[in-house]
Amino acid sequence: MSNAIRPLLLRCLAVAVLATASAATAVTTVPPGGLPSASDFSAQILPERAGVVSWRLLAQVQPVKQGNKMVPEFSKDILALDAKETRVQGFMIPLDAGDKQKRFLLTAVPQHCSFCLPAGPDSVVEIVAKSPVRYTFDPIVVTGKFAVLRNDSAGLLYRLSDATQIEVAQLAPDAPKGLVPAPAK
Repeated sequence: MSNAIRPLLLRCLAVAVLATASAATAVTTVPPGGLPSASDFSAQILPERAGVVSWRLLAQVQPVKQGNKMVPEFSKDILALDAKETRVQGFMIPLDAGDKQKRFLLTAVPQHCSFCLPAGPDSVVEIVAKSPVRYTFDPIVVTGKFAVLRNDSAGLLYRLSDATQIEVAQLAPDAPKGLVPAPAK
């Protein structure tokens, strides 16, 4: 290694070590027992409602080994929803550009990164709408025909087809502030 490159590498290494140390000390809000599951966190921010499928119910799925691959094993309560008219509440993740979405994901918790799903597959429902739904940061309630997906090529577990938005859902009164951006004035 040339003598000119060595100081540059040492400076880069020092900056990386300092950045890692400061990032590690900056995370002070993680509870001692770890972060809650998406379904538990969702219950803290979106009150469970009669007639709306809860994310805790949709979390009742386990991966099991079948032959040389892992497949989802759904609870009997989830399987009872298959092919039924169902309501789900959550946060939109658009799949296309534009302010109206015909196909999007509904998640248990708000998205925190434009390039990441905020939770695992048990906390996501693919929505295929009858007519386009206006994109919003607010949680929404949608209704449609629920499908339990046993072998989806994209790894999805649930789909709501022929769906319509029926209302804007309300955050829990004690939900952490800043989950949903304030409306533009």
